[in-house]
Amino acid sequence: MLRVASVPFRDRYVDAVLPDGAVRVGEPGEPSRWLDEAYLTDHAGDVDVLHLHTGYGHLGVRELEHWAETVQRLGVPLVVTVHQLRDATQGVRARHDAHLAAVLGTAEVVLTLTPSAADEIADRYGRTSIVLAHPSLAVHDPELGSERGLVGVRLGAASTAVPDPAAVARAAGSGAVSGGGRLRVLVPAGSEVDEGVRAMAGGGELELVEFGPEELAARLQELHVAVLPERCGTHSRDLEVCRDVGTRVVAPSCGFFADQWSEVVTYANDEIDGLDPVSLTAAVSAALTRPMPRPADRAWREEQRDAVRRVHAEVYAQVAADRSWV
Repeated sequence: MLRVASVPFRDRYVDAVLPDGAVRVGEPGEPSRWLDEAYLTDHAGDVDVLHLHTGYGHLGVRELEHWAETVQRLGVPLVVTVHQLRDATQGVRARHDAHLAAVLGTAEVVLTLTPSAADEIADRYGRTSIVLAHPSLAVHDPELGSERGLVGVRLGAASTAVPDPAAVARAAGSGAVSGGGRLRVLVPAGSEVDEGVRAMAGGGELELVEFGPEELAARLQELHVAVLPERCGTHSRDLEVCRDVGTRVVAPSCGFFADQWSEVVTYANDEIDGLDPVSLTAAVSAALTRPMPRPADRAWREEQRDAVRRVHAEVYAQVAADRSWV
């Protein structure tokens, strides 16, 4: 059995792609201890493959470069899955690019989720990527209904990714009303709510609904249309949940969301030009004119997930075998 250290140790995507027969090495906790050079040096012999997904953004550029050099010096096979190619904040964006350069320069195998992302990785970093479909993350609940015309968007306090939540809510709400529907803002339990959004809820312009960590799929299934509000990003896990449960997606132009799933309507929103509210209003209205997608076929999604796991197993076996010859 191959011993695999994943960074992060566990999340929905990591759990979905871990192949049968692979032994998860390490322990929960953030940041991952595998990102500590001393810990990595002491435990390099305990692992056959190190798979880096996310969770290294807290490191400085030189720290991550030193870490990558340590991985290479120790001969630990590194596999990298590129989930996100950009960041919204100017200073952080430069650091994010440098982080990717460091880890992609060391990785033995690079994986990503869409052909467009693979093309960008090749153009920017000179690396060829294996493109794998994003695996299923949710199951449609046949006992839970959905409301035609109901538009939902997940919003909290202002952030670099969503600097003006109220502007997103206003534009999405306008599209919902023009399409004969209404707007619901989904708020993670315990999160702050933007004052502008709260004022709109108080005025009856939208509905606020809190949800817990295990309730997101159900809340998305209740919708006709789900809006992704971030002005930066490359791929989306929420989109995959919507595909699983049968909810159409309105997604920003910053990423490759339409490559993930055909049932996507795109609007203008990116880290350079920001939100075009007219575009968002039109996209929501157009999405509501289309019928609700059918939930993903479970047999097909399970076959897809199994195929993704097989590729991971093959990649792990290959890089581990290469290490044994060093």
